[in-house]
Amino acid sequence: MEDEIKTEDETSQETTGQWLQDNLRVIISILIVVAIAGGIYSYSKRTEAPTADKQETTQEEATQENTTTNIDSITENATTEKKTAPAASSQETENTFIETAGKGDSLTVLARRALANHLEKNPDSALTPEHKIYIEDYLRKNVSHKGGIYVGTSVEFSKSLIQDAIVKSKNLNEKQLQNLHKYAVRVPSLS
Repeated sequence: MEDEIKTEDETSQETTGQWLQDNLRVIISILIVVAIAGGIYSYSKRTEAPTADKQETTQEEATQENTTTNIDSITENATTEKKTAPAASSQETENTFIETAGKGDSLTVLARRALANHLEKNPDSALTPEHKIYIEDYLRKNVSHKGGIYVGTSVEFSKSLIQDAIVKSKNLNEKQLQNLHKYAVRVPSLS
């Protein structure tokens, strides 16, 4: 009887081995299809990430355009009343301009607002939009504020730093001013 059981086991193993040999091509084909599908899925997930970045960039550009519109209101309005997003404000002390960020404001926007406030009280017709781009960038880079800008963040721009930036902007050569022109045209409020 043991011989019969072994024979059945051997027969079962032979049948399994035969089935595996007969269907090896089908099994390998299925594994290849699964591997290709996994690769396509992985690749599609990688290419979707830059699309999300582009959407974020577009949203940032829209925010910058809204901010530029707010700054237009500030520079065109000769009064001290500010027409910006809620929580944005400007305050002048003896030695500084304190700019408080509103929704969508950046350090560059706050520097632009401080410069506009300074020029409102100390007009300088020699400053072109290219000079103003240089000044706001100089202020942004040299202000003592560290960290991010959020609604309600206050940044102090010293009047001496603003004056220093104005002097340095007037020492720019023609080539430097031409280089800044491509940035100045993007901010109509500087005209």
